[in-house]
Amino acid sequence: MSGISSSLISPPRYRNLPPRPRSEDKRAKIIDAAMRHFAEQGYHAARVGDIATGLGIAKGSIFQHFGSKDGLFFEAYKKAVYSFAPYLKVPAEVRELGFFGVLHYWLVRTEHMVREDWIPYRVYLLGQYGTDLVLRREINRFLIAEDPYGRVDFVRFGLERGELRRDLDIEMVVSILDWVVERFQDALLIEELDPGLFRRQGDLSEKKEARIAQFLDVLQRAVGVEPKEKTKSSVQTA
Repeated sequence: MSGISSSLISPPRYRNLPPRPRSEDKRAKIIDAAMRHFAEQGYHAARVGDIATGLGIAKGSIFQHFGSKDGLFFEAYKKAVYSFAPYLKVPAEVRELGFFGVLHYWLVRTEHMVREDWIPYRVYLLGQYGTDLVLRREINRFLIAEDPYGRVDFVRFGLERGELRRDLDIEMVVSILDWVVERFQDALLIEELDPGLFRRQGDLSEKKEARIAQFLDVLQRAVGVEPKEKTKSSVQTA
């Protein structure tokens, strides 16, 4: 896949920068300031000059470290996603509930995650929906190569427990987590992504729980093992 995509565009400038002496402390301060600025202003309205002014440094100093606005955002995005816990970092009692129990835990906690980590979550959303195609492609490469959410380990966890279909390629199930689960999680929080999700009147918290239950039921029917299959598989393993 990377060979196809790299043939369509020239590599981003920040991927080919020569090594430079750098202060890690200064880099960290720039990234922290950039995360807040991108979160508050959005990707397109954000200005490197404004970030530099806020830090009391020259704009050229930021370009020396990151090469471009894209390069700066990319580093801010990486720090943002690494601030989120991977799928399997849950309490032991939640892990015992299995693959779909862990998913339910994270979907219910979505709103709390945003309250606790508004800036990283906003930067994550910008990386998903608010950047151009070249930068988005770079973000996709990073997510596949580094797997900061531990998606592969999570899917293997479901397979080992006999909860997921073994006739599906593991990469397909991982992709479904990307395409469907994260998109649904975003829609739970941001009405403009899916204004029809909670269109009718009623108690919002009850409606969210109902939507989460419906979503997990649909997902389980798509990639999960049927109850009879699961029982049979468990007996054979034993």
